[in-house]
Amino acid sequence: MLNFPNHAVSAFFERRAATEQGGLLSGKDPSAVNPADPLRLWIIQVGIIVCTATLLSLVLSKIRQPKVIAEVLGGIILGPTAFGQIPGFTAHIFPQDSRPYLTLVANIGLVLFLFLVGLEIDGTVIKRNARLSATVALAGMILPFGIGAGVAHGVYEEFIDPSIKFTYFMLFTGVAYSITAFPVLCRILTELKLLDTTVGIVVLSAGVGNDIIGWILLALSVALVNASNGLTALYILLACVGWTIFLLFPVRMALFWLARKTGSIESGPSVFFMTVTIMIVFGSAFFTDVIGVHAIFGAFVAGLIVPREGNLAIIITEKLEDIVSIIFLPLYFTLSGLSTDLTLLDNGVTWGYTIAIIVTAFVGKFGGCMIAARYVAGFNWRESSTIGSLMSCKGLVELIVLNVGLQAKILSPRVFSMFVLEALVLTFMTTPLVTWLYPPHLRRRISATGGHFDNVADDEGMARKKPPLEDGEFRTRFTVVLDKLEHVPGMMALTQLVQPTQSSHRRISIAPSESSSTLPSMFADALRLIELSDRVSAVMRSSNAEYLLHTDPLLSIFRMFGQLNGIRVAPAISVVKFDDLAYSVAEHARNHDSDMIFIPWLPPVQDSTLQDANPPPSTPMEQPITLPDSALSPPIMNAPTKSAASHNPFDMLFKSAKSPHGSSTPVAPVDVSNSVAITHSQFVRGVFSQSTTDVALFVDQSTLDSMMSNSIVGGGTGGGGGYQQHIFLPFFGGPDDRLALEFAVQICSNPKIKGTIVRILKTDDSGDTGAMGIATPTKPSNAHIENSSLDPRAIEELNRLTVTSVFTYVRIAGMPDTYYGQHNTETRLQSDTADNIIWTRYSTYSQNDGASTSSGSAARPQLDFVTLNSPIPLHAAIQQATESIPTPSTKLVVVTGRSRRMAVENHRMELKQLMDEHGHVGAEVRKTIGDVATAFVVAGVGSGVVVLQAAGPGNID
Repeated sequence: MLNFPNHAVSAFFERRAATEQGGLLSGKDPSAVNPADPLRLWIIQVGIIVCTATLLSLVLSKIRQPKVIAEVLGGIILGPTAFGQIPGFTAHIFPQDSRPYLTLVANIGLVLFLFLVGLEIDGTVIKRNARLSATVALAGMILPFGIGAGVAHGVYEEFIDPSIKFTYFMLFTGVAYSITAFPVLCRILTELKLLDTTVGIVVLSAGVGNDIIGWILLALSVALVNASNGLTALYILLACVGWTIFLLFPVRMALFWLARKTGSIESGPSVFFMTVTIMIVFGSAFFTDVIGVHAIFGAFVAGLIVPREGNLAIIITEKLEDIVSIIFLPLYFTLSGLSTDLTLLDNGVTWGYTIAIIVTAFVGKFGGCMIAARYVAGFNWRESSTIGSLMSCKGLVELIVLNVGLQAKILSPRVFSMFVLEALVLTFMTTPLVTWLYPPHLRRRISATGGHFDNVADDEGMARKKPPLEDGEFRTRFTVVLDKLEHVPGMMALTQLVQPTQSSHRRISIAPSESSSTLPSMFADALRLIELSDRVSAVMRSSNAEYLLHTDPLLSIFRMFGQLNGIRVAPAISVVKFDDLAYSVAEHARNHDSDMIFIPWLPPVQDSTLQDANPPPSTPMEQPITLPDSALSPPIMNAPTKSAASHNPFDMLFKSAKSPHGSSTPVAPVDVSNSVAITHSQFVRGVFSQSTTDVALFVDQSTLDSMMSNSIVGGGTGGGGGYQQHIFLPFFGGPDDRLALEFAVQICSNPKIKGTIVRILKTDDSGDTGAMGIATPTKPSNAHIENSSLDPRAIEELNRLTVTSVFTYVRIAGMPDTYYGQHNTETRLQSDTADNIIWTRYSTYSQNDGASTSSGSAARPQLDFVTLNSPIPLHAAIQQATESIPTPSTKLVVVTGRSRRMAVENHRMELKQLMDEHGHVGAEVRKTIGDVATAFVVAGVGSGVVVLQAAGPGNID
C-alpha cells in the first residue's frame, strides 16, 4: 500500500490564513483603527466633517457670513469643546492613532490652498494705486504689531512656559495681530459689491500687500524658531530668499515659455503644463520645508509665478478649488478645532486676557488703517472706518499662523484657544459692521473696472437725476442685459428693432406743422451678468473685471454688433449672487439714467412628444374660433417630431437660408421646461418687480422655433436682409399697454418697419359680431377726446399715478414677484382717461398722415390703427395678427404690455381655452409675461414677442 508523508498531507489540506473580508457583516467595527487599511475610518471622518461644515455654512450664509466661519465652528464643535464632551466620541471617531492620516491629507490640502492664494494675488493690483494701498497696508501692520508685542508680554508672563523664548512668542503674536485674511477679504468685498468703489479698490490693493508681508513675517518667525542659533537663522533666511528669487525670475520665465509653447494661454492649461505646475508646487513646498521654513510658504510663492495671461490662473483655480474647499480645508480646520478647547477658558483672568486680545487686535488694525485712510488718502471718516473694519478681517490666515505656532510649541493650548476665539469674533464682525458703516446709498463708485487715483475726489455733483422724457420723445439709452450665449440673438434683434435711421427723428410730431428735431443718438449699456458662486475663481473673475471687459465672448459679440450697426455700446460687468442679479440690473439702469431695460427670455416649453396628440374637446360654451388655414400653421405643441440630428450651436447666431427658420441643421424637439428656464424666469420677474425704469422683455420665438423644428407664423427670417418687419400691438389699456403703444410708434418711425395697432374691446356674446364671433375692424373716430385742450404732460402724470397707486412688492415662495392690489373706481377712471388720450392722439395723428407737410417735417410712422370689438379678444388678436402679415416673408413681431397691474380685462378663462387648443405652458410663463403675451406664445404667432412694463416705484433703497 502506498503511504504519503504526514507533512505532505497536512500541507495539501492546510487552510491558508487570509484576511477576513466579511467586514461589517462579520461583526467588525468599521471605525476601528487599522493601520493596514485606514480608508474606512478616514471616509467616516470626512463624511462627518464635511456634513457639519456644510450645514453650518447654509445657516450662516443667511446672515452673510463667509464659509470659513462655518468651517472653523464645525471644527470647534467636533473638538473637545462640544462633541468631545460626549463619552467615547473623540476616542471612537477621532482616535489619536488616526490623527496622522488626517494630518497628512490636511497638510496636502493646505499646500494646495496656499498655492491657490498665490494664484489669487495679482501683481497689477498692487501697482494700481500703489501709494494709497502701501500707506494703508503699512499702517495696518506697524500699529497692530506694536500693540500685539505689548499684549504679548502680559500673556507670556501669565500663560506661557518660561522655557519658550519671549522673542519667539512676541513675534508670533505680532504676526497674528497684523495679518489680514486676503481670501476672506475678497469674498466680503465681492458679496457686498464694493469692488467698484473707492473704498474697495484701496482695500483690495492694501490686502494684497498685507498678505505678502504677513507670509514673509511668518516664514521669518518659523526660521527663527527652527534655528539653533542666530547664524543658523541667517542661513535659513538667506536660503529662503535665494529660493524665492529663483522661482520669481528664471522659473517664472520658463513657466511662461512652457505655457506659450503648449498653447495653455490660448486654450487653457494642457495636461503637461498642469503636471509641471503641480510638481513645482510640491517641489517648492518640499524645499522650503527642509530648509526650516514651513512648506506653505513654498506653495504660496509657486502660486505667484503662474502666468496671468489668458485667464490661465483662473482656469487652474477652477480645476483645483473644489476638491480643496470641499475636502481638504474642512479637514484642516477640524484638526485645528480638535486642538481648540474653549473649556480651558475657565477663569476670570483667562477671559480678561481673551477680551483684551480681541479689543486690542481690533483697535490696532482698525485704528491704523482708519488713520492712514483719513489723513493720507483723504477719505472721510465713514469711508476710513469702513477701510479699517475690512482690514481687521482675520479668517483662516490667522488660524494657519496660530496652528504653526502651536505645532512649534510656541503657543500653549489655552493661548491657542484664546486667539482662535479672537479670529472668529473679528471675522464675524466684519460684514455687519461694514454694512452699517457704509450703506449702498453712501458709496462712491468709480468705473466698473477700477480706477487709478491719487486722492479721493469730491464727486457729489456726479449724482444727478436725468430729467423725465418729454411727451412723444424717443427713448435712446438702453440697458441691454447679457447673461447667456443663447440670449444674445434676441438682444441683437430687439436692439436692432429700435435702432433709428437717418430719416427718423428725436420726437414724433403730433401735428403736421411741427418741425423735426435732431437725429437721436442711440446708446446701449451692455451689462454682462455673471453669477457669483462660492468658488474662489468667481471672486477672481469679479476682481479682474477690466480684463473680462475686453475678453468676455458675449460682450465681444455685442460690441461688434454695435460697431456694424452704428450703435454706441458701453460694456459693463456685474458679478453678484443670484438673489442680487435683479437688483444689480435695476441699480445699473438707475445709476446710468437708462430709458429702458432690455432683458431676454426663452420661455420654458414642453417637448412635443410629451403632448397628447388629440387635445381635449372644448365645451359648447367655450367653442373656439377657427382661424384661416393660410394664416396659421399647425399648433406649436403638436408639431410632428423630426429625426434627431446633431445640433449646430451657431444656428442661433448665424441664420442660414437653407431652412425657412434660419436653421441649417434639423433639430429634434427639446424639452426646455426645466429648472434652468424656470430659474431664469424668476430673475426676469425680479427685474420687473424691482426696476424703477421701463422694462422690455424680448421673448425670442425664432430660437424656440429652431429648437422645436416647427413653423411659426411670421417667423421666417430668411438668409439675407431683404425681409420686411411688421409690428403688431393689441391695445387693451392700462399703463403697460400705453408704454407699448409709445414703443411701437418709436419702432415704426423707421421707414422699413410697418405696424398695425388694434384696440380691442371685449363685448358680450349678444353683440353684433361676425360669423366667428369677431366683429369687423373699424377705423377709430376723431370724436373721442378733444386733445387740443389737454396738456401733453398730463398723460404722463396720469400714467404715473395709476401705476404707483396699486403697486406693491412682496416675496412669494422665497423669490421676488409683483403683487397688484385691487384698483378702485378712481384709479380705474384715471387709467381709462389716459388710455383714451393716448389712443386719440396717435390714431388722429395717423389719420392726418396724408396731409401736406413741409419738407423738414418729422418722419411719419407707418401705422394702421384699428378698433375691434369681440367677446373673445385673445382669439381676435391672434387672428388679426395673422391677417396683418402682408407677405409670407414678413417677420412679425408682437408688442404688448405685461398688464400684471391695472389690467382692463381678465383673460384667464380664454387663455385656458387657448392652451387646450394649442398646448400648455407652465404657470411661470403667465406670471412672467402676462396673459396676452402668453396667448401669442402658446399659439406660436410671431418670430418674437416684446413684453413691456411701465416704470414703477420698485423696492430700491
